[in-house]
Amino acid sequence: MVSPLPPSRRRALSLVALLPGAAIAGCAPGSEPATEAGDSGPTSPDGTGTSGAGTSGEEATTIVSGLQAPWSIAFHAGSALVSERDSARILEVTEGGELREVGIVDGVTPRGEGGLMGLAVHDAHLFAYFTAGDENRLARFPLTGEPGALALGPAETLLDGIPAARVHHGGRLAIGPDEMLYVTVGDAGDAAQAQDPDTLLGTILRLTPDGGIPQDTPFPGSPVHSYGHRNPQGLAWDEDGTLYASEFGQDTWDELNVIEPGANHGWPEVEGRAEDPRFVDPVQQWTPEEASPSGIALAHGSLWIANLRGRRLREVPLSDLSTSREHLVGTHGRLRDVVVAPDGALWVLTNTTDGRGDPHPDGDRILRLDRS
Repeated sequence: MVSPLPPSRRRALSLVALLPGAAIAGCAPGSEPATEAGDSGPTSPDGTGTSGAGTSGEEATTIVSGLQAPWSIAFHAGSALVSERDSARILEVTEGGELREVGIVDGVTPRGEGGLMGLAVHDAHLFAYFTAGDENRLARFPLTGEPGALALGPAETLLDGIPAARVHHGGRLAIGPDEMLYVTVGDAGDAAQAQDPDTLLGTILRLTPDGGIPQDTPFPGSPVHSYGHRNPQGLAWDEDGTLYASEFGQDTWDELNVIEPGANHGWPEVEGRAEDPRFVDPVQQWTPEEASPSGIALAHGSLWIANLRGRRLREVPLSDLSTSREHLVGTHGRLRDVVVAPDGALWVLTNTTDGRGDPHPDGDRILRLDRS
């Protein structure tokens, strides 16, 4: 297990979630923190800001239903593994389209937006990011068995002491083309901490798969890869190795960012584009009502972004990162994650059962969208 900060500093950070008012820092007086929650219903398919024309007529087929507050999908040996935020279950989608329980992650304590969140797979190990009391943790589990009968081995904690509040956990995990493990961490409602790269709040982290700190980290002795983030929740790379991240804004702009090592993305000093040389501007931004971007994937020459409040799948072509097209607009409720299946299809995870949307009678679903 890596401890990237001195014990005294890590203990101080862990108190952030306990401080009075910590969960509403950075908000206007008397207001509640803007989160992924607000759900005013689908906006016009044409959207606003920099969005392109809506195209909500595609047919998406249901692969499986009956999920409860699902958060992330990761593939192993052709099988899909899904996390459920509140139950702490890891589920396997069998070849026949059934759900089976692989295991329950011990120590998960659902709290607001927290619980069992991101998953990633590398070298027959499952990585999971979850809330445990007043902290978030990163753990690794050996994966045993064959598809249709997968099981989890004993947990190994790779990173702990990440402050947690009711909101802004981040929580996305992804293995990069460099075979490093990337982790998004929210600001836990304490916005000012996101401007301090000596903390873990408001960052994207980069670790070796065994939890170590890479030698080429931009901040010596620290896993922090970029900072100045509010609540980043999506990670994807193009064929050139460029890293893209989606991020929840507060009241004005949600963001799509290109991530460079050591970059400062501005929160809370700025939200959206600022043209301030101290910070890196997003390549595209949207109002929270039409976005609240969560998981992202790269396929068929485009980035695909699952949107919660916006209830749509947004496509951003790599050939022009300032434009976008919209799919499945308002037809399946809140969308939490999108991944590329082994056969190249897009799998989209709905998120209507976490208390913030209109629950589907069959629970949450995994949808399949075929793209040429």
